[in-house]
Amino acid sequence: MNRFENFCTRFVQSTGKKEGAVSPVITGSASFAYGDSETAEGIFEGSVKKPLYSRMGNPTSAQLENILADMDGGIGAVVTSSGMAATTLATISLLKSGDELISIGGLFGGTYSYFSETLPRFGISTSFFDVDELDAIKDAVNENTKIIFLESVGNPNMRLPDMKAIAKIANDAGVVLIVDNTITPMSIAPLKLGADIVVYSTTKIISGNASALGGAAVFRAVAEGEDKFKSARYADIHKFIEKIGKTALIANAKKRAMRDFGMSASAYNSYLTMLGLETLPLRMERIIGSVEKVVKGLNERGLKVNHPCLSFHPHHERYITDFKNGCGTLFTLDMGSKEKAFSFLNKTKIATLTANIGDNRTLALHMASTIYRDFDEKTRVFLGITEGLVRVSVGLEDPLDIIDDFLNAAK
Repeated sequence: MNRFENFCTRFVQSTGKKEGAVSPVITGSASFAYGDSETAEGIFEGSVKKPLYSRMGNPTSAQLENILADMDGGIGAVVTSSGMAATTLATISLLKSGDELISIGGLFGGTYSYFSETLPRFGISTSFFDVDELDAIKDAVNENTKIIFLESVGNPNMRLPDMKAIAKIANDAGVVLIVDNTITPMSIAPLKLGADIVVYSTTKIISGNASALGGAAVFRAVAEGEDKFKSARYADIHKFIEKIGKTALIANAKKRAMRDFGMSASAYNSYLTMLGLETLPLRMERIIGSVEKVVKGLNERGLKVNHPCLSFHPHHERYITDFKNGCGTLFTLDMGSKEKAFSFLNKTKIATLTANIGDNRTLALHMASTIYRDFDEKTRVFLGITEGLVRVSVGLEDPLDIIDDFLNAAK
């Protein structure tokens, strides 16, 4: 887990200042004065790098964007009002009626609804595949395919993708790959594995304390030579590439999504998110270690646990080779029925019952009666939602305390 040590230095050095206010400064103004007309013109055309209007970003959020871009090795980032806003910004900025997406893996319920219910209202369709259906995914790509979307870890089915293989399919076909890395910041580096855009719900483990709703999209640079974004498939953004070059994806996202949909991050939430970032490496390393202890402890005592660290999990070998820094805070328990799941959740003293994940506290929720309650049976089966499924997000508590509490609650 030495990878996290590097981020300990980078994050605290990036958020704090050596002169003046040490803590990040909150710029709460909704608007900014330009001083003179020439400066105003330059700001609007992009040649002057000063704040335009808080709907398009402000200095506090810009500092957070720089840190997140550095974390993932991107050319830049755009922070948003929520994780779903980040997914919407990253996708809708590239899409128009008639376009198609390919979505891979077990999806967070909000993402699945966005792809299956909202986008079709605008003439955009999505095909869904399991992470191991590589041949079917490759065959599904056609001239209308604009995006392949992937979760780094299936939420909540806990299936792990072969990200390099999927990136190769996307890059060979000249199609954009977007990875939702919410569960595995720092553990996985999607841009280095071949992705083009990474999205986060920063509300989760990045913030860590349920105080700040937020999201982010991190973009790679557009290459100076050949690049998939310069193909006819992405003709809509060529004007940004011609004018701006390597940072064109950021301009495209702000002009074709944030400007018109208004999913802007608040300065105060960006500030709180940066405070969370300062301790993220420490929290991630502890929680990832705790997850394995809790999962193995519960499995040994006969509970039906789902996590790739277990030898019988279908992606256990992939976990060992590709997820050396863990796969986040989640695991699931199948209690067998809704009644047993409710009994377990009502008896636990440690877990907080909430739809959030990635908190400093251990969280848990029955999936079928909450997030996935409106989904039909076929969709639930595809997403791995059983009647007794409980999703657990491990927090900072002593893992032995979590094990004891869960075993007592399961009686």
